[in-house]
Amino acid sequence: MPELVIQLTRAGFLALLWLFVLAALRVVRSDLYAASGLRVQVPGGRREPQKAARGRSARQLVVTHGALAGTRISLDGRPITLGRADDSTLVLDDDYASTRHARLVLRGTDWYVEDLGSTNGTYLDRAKVTGPTRVSLRAPIRIGKTVIELHS
Repeated sequence: MPELVIQLTRAGFLALLWLFVLAALRVVRSDLYAASGLRVQVPGGRREPQKAARGRSARQLVVTHGALAGTRISLDGRPITLGRADDSTLVLDDDYASTRHARLVLRGTDWYVEDLGSTNGTYLDRAKVTGPTRVSLRAPIRIGKTVIELHS
């Protein structure tokens, strides 16, 4: 009987080891896809043509993907701070967001996104933001697993 218990214990530990390895591979795979900037088309999520969006000003900041999907913030001209800090305008509960990650600023009639020295970077439509960058309507801004857009 003790030999059977030892064999079952070994099999149990082997099964737990494989579960750990598979979980680690899943995390690595999701990190690689997030870093590559691949976008997944959401069913029913149609985008307006860029030409039709011109001439209108942004009135709302909308979270389209991530834990806060569906959240809307009215834009009144004040800077919008994004990050994990409690005093941010949009507090991101995202492991890949820094405390003070990025800021949206109104300059004239255009909104600009700035990365505030974040660890994982801020991306505007697949391109890494390295300085103040103009944001057009419906252009996705990605911070970790969170995607936000400006809507009119």
